[in-house]
Amino acid sequence: MIFDTSIWVGLASGQISSQAVLKAAGDEPVYISAISLGELSFGVESCTDPAMRMLRTRYLRSLEQRPVLDVSSLAASAFGLLAAFMKQSGRSPRTRVNDLWIAAQAIEKDYALLTANLKDFQGLPGLRVACP
Repeated sequence: MIFDTSIWVGLASGQISSQAVLKAAGDEPVYISAISLGELSFGVESCTDPAMRMLRTRYLRSLEQRPVLDVSSLAASAFGLLAAFMKQSGRSPRTRVNDLWIAAQAIEKDYALLTANLKDFQGLPGLRVACP
């Protein structure tokens, strides 16, 4: 199972309970996308409050120790298909580029994607989505 960035942020902020996430993940191994690491790094780098920046940095460093899924050429192919699907469906793929990359990785590996933002992934072909 891949956790979307919204799950990692929700866990860090306390908006999502670890019990709900553990229940949703079950016995599945959990991965973090390199894309999520990039999004979380942006959150660290754009933070101007020193105390909050330190907390975010610590959290990011702990997540970097988890199994990371890098982007492959197969994921790139899946990304292209998903972006085209969104465009043909009248939705702009430009606003959800990172979500599409994470979804493409889930499709490539045949993993479920755990997200707090179901509507962002709604209707994407070949994607199994779960929420906490």
